[in-house]
Amino acid sequence: MIVSADWVLPIEGEPIADGAVVVEDGRIAAVGPAAELGEGERFEDSVVVPGFVNAHSHLEYAVYAGFGDGLDFAEWILVHIERKARIGWEEHVANARAGAAECLRSGITTVGDASFSGAAAVACAELGLRALVYLEVFGGPEQLATRFEPARKRITPFLSDRVRLGISPHAPYSVTPELYAACLELGLPVATHLAESEDEHRWLTSGTGPWERFADALPPPLGTTGIRHLAARGTLSPRVTAAHCVTVDDDELALLAASDVAVAHCPRSNALLGCGVAPLAALRGAGLRVGLGTDSPASAVSFDMFDELRAAVLGERARARRADALTGAEALELATLGSARALGLDGEVGSLIPGKRADLTVVSLAGSTWLPWEDAATAVVLGGSPDRVRLTLVDGEARYRHGDTQWHALTAAARDARRRLLAPAASTPR
Repeated sequence: MIVSADWVLPIEGEPIADGAVVVEDGRIAAVGPAAELGEGERFEDSVVVPGFVNAHSHLEYAVYAGFGDGLDFAEWILVHIERKARIGWEEHVANARAGAAECLRSGITTVGDASFSGAAAVACAELGLRALVYLEVFGGPEQLATRFEPARKRITPFLSDRVRLGISPHAPYSVTPELYAACLELGLPVATHLAESEDEHRWLTSGTGPWERFADALPPPLGTTGIRHLAARGTLSPRVTAAHCVTVDDDELALLAASDVAVAHCPRSNALLGCGVAPLAALRGAGLRVGLGTDSPASAVSFDMFDELRAAVLGERARARRADALTGAEALELATLGSARALGLDGEVGSLIPGKRADLTVVSLAGSTWLPWEDAATAVVLGGSPDRVRLTLVDGEARYRHGDTQWHALTAAARDARRRLLAPAASTPR
């Protein structure tokens, strides 16, 4: 199989005008000029990029858009806890399928998904989306037996080289230090939420703020920040990917860097929930592995990676007050190779080089104001959208093709699940 276009952006390597990618047995066999490799399937007015790697998502929240909008962070989370109790396994799977489909439509080929029920593993296996599925746990170490192990057993038939298992101790305000340590001892990839909001900071450091009203349902405050506490206990690790990191200070950056913790930057979620603007330049400057994550429609409207790319660019330029603070090419690397590094998958995905998995996306700029070309990376980042994605390949297989791929039944099932989430009375989960 050969895919060619006006431009191929390998990320690791210079842009290739009139380029082509050769795919054999699910891997990239060659990348270079189409005149040398052949045109194969040609996409005019288009760019071939590595499939986007979504470093932090919640596929099961695909239909949660608008729930609790405008509430403070603590109240917002409680709305979601209460509504999740209204649905069962079938609805979680229906929602996750819708989320996986939206990711593929947005050119995303890999997700690092924090999964409440494990349904994300089912959805990714069925739709062909590459995934690290981090099963979420809350509370104390007994959760490994009562929550994690049953969920792992349930999703084991759906795990593979493409869909892999991880664990997600939710956050320092919802998980005891003992559970964090127990999660690290499993040897699995770990995802967690760290330093996301001022509410979190106030509760953990002083036991004050909005979380104080829910003290009986939370682990006791730590007397310090989550990052400092986890570092002191030796429970930071290169296997940990931390989402958000909005309220970090210089000392915390140094602690994260010393343990080689990766960071998933989620600018739209951080903004919409009023959490702030994460210090992206400082995170990258500290030598951290930083990727880009869409979070979910619950906090960021959509799984649209193009909107996330633009939010990253706009937020960083506004914060720095410099138009060169984050270029289009830098943003594109953040959402591909950067995210792959954050998930520990950069040996397999994130760039278009021979030997890597044939995960790629074709983005058309036809009919847009970005043609004729000046800079293809900037055009993709600032001018791209899911409607402009023409093809999404995972392991060389077409998992989404514009105009051909239809998910009507899947969308209808997710819409029914949303109706149950909005029902005034809780129903019994199955």
